[in-house]
Amino acid sequence: MSEGDFVKFLGTAGARFVVMKQLRSSGGLWISLGGTNVYMDPGPGALVRCLSSRPKLNPSSLDGILLSHRHLDHSGDINVMIEAMTDGGFRKRGVLFAPRDALEDDPVVLRYVRTYLEGIEVLREHTEYRLGNIRFSTTERHIHSVETYGFNFSLAIGEVSFLTDTKFFSELPDLYPGEILIVSVVRHKPMEDGQRIEHLTVEDVKRVIGKTQPKLTVLTHFGMTMIRAKPWDVAKSLEEEMGLRVIAARDGMTLELAF
Repeated sequence: MSEGDFVKFLGTAGARFVVMKQLRSSGGLWISLGGTNVYMDPGPGALVRCLSSRPKLNPSSLDGILLSHRHLDHSGDINVMIEAMTDGGFRKRGVLFAPRDALEDDPVVLRYVRTYLEGIEVLREHTEYRLGNIRFSTTERHIHSVETYGFNFSLAIGEVSFLTDTKFFSELPDLYPGEILIVSVVRHKPMEDGQRIEHLTVEDVKRVIGKTQPKLTVLTHFGMTMIRAKPWDVAKSLEEEMGLRVIAARDGMTLELAF
């Protein structure tokens, strides 16, 4: 692993109410591997969070933007981040990786900013992609209301998995083999009326990590029920119950990628 490989959490908000109230920031993730920088899921406030980060993150140093799906809590700042990455379009730069429906059906990426990019890669399931020193692959398409993929990033000494929004399904744990698992857990418990919304709960996370046994699990993308349950307490309880290392991400947290 190259020195300085990290994930910066520029937002840990999940679902509409936490985002609307900005109880947690919703800027997404900055991933730096081997000197290559990619922004994952630039939700509302991504640009502001970059520029207010300590140390400051310069969007014009980005090599690409990665979109797991087109919901606004993941894509709200995608156009302004493309502009910032390309110096307002004056410097053709960067590659956008996005599902097809984010570009075609009900596009969240404006057509004029697409001309600023060096390239656009349409995501497909179980496909490997490269960007500079970064190599990652998509998972099977998730069960979500729009086209959605998770990601596995390959490093020289291991994998880092990003499990994004989805309804739990039996094959899900097998899609995420990473020694480090970063998982979106919107709900603390299932809906009281038994309805299964298309987001993971703490019980779903138990089923995933109980099978995959990652060296580190990082909880993020919290909805209101998780905020009320205090994510750091949830992480501690999971750690004690599962006998695995589990932490809750904080806004502005930097995770050094060491195994």
